[in-house]
Amino acid sequence: MLNGIVLAGSLNLAPNNGLAANAIGFTPERIVSALILFALVIAALVFFFMLLWGGIEWILAGGDKNKTEEARGRITGALIGLVIVFAAWAIVNLASTFLGTSLTNLTIPNI
Repeated sequence: MLNGIVLAGSLNLAPNNGLAANAIGFTPERIVSALILFALVIAALVFFFMLLWGGIEWILAGGDKNKTEEARGRITGALIGLVIVFAAWAIVNLASTFLGTSLTNLTIPNI
């Protein structure tokens, strides 16, 4: 039944250096860099949705002073959160400039 099928190429699943994690590319440096990037993306998404939520609450307040104040507080909190995340990113980049290393291209020395 398989006489007409020709298999081209081969599949080698064995890692080159004996460490499966490093063969795939999961090194500690890449994991730390990916986690930092992931945290920044999550913070940006949370900011966007909190800002959107506050804007919708403000629109739906219908002139009610308490609801408008709640919406304004949510928008203010989202903006403060964005400033904190941006400041943390700036501090990390400033420190990496002075220390001569980068968290986005992290290398851990071998012992």
